[in-house]
Amino acid sequence: MSGSTKAMTIVTCAALVLITAYTVALGSSGWLWFGWIVLGVATLGMAAADSADAVTVPRGPRAGGTGPAAR
Repeated sequence: MSGSTKAMTIVTCAALVLITAYTVALGSSGWLWFGWIVLGVATLGMAAADSADAVTVPRGPRAGGTGPAAR
């Protein structure tokens, strides 16, 4: 996980704690929860993109594969 993805995860968790505290103290706000869901989906997207970058695809001919003959 890259540094920016870790930071986004921390911000998302902190926002969840703050929104929960706000809801307990002052009552629920649909817009706050909607905003948190959007933030969570963006965080999941960053994590998915980050993990997709970590997958390496071998390049070049396969061992024993067919291809042009060496000269």
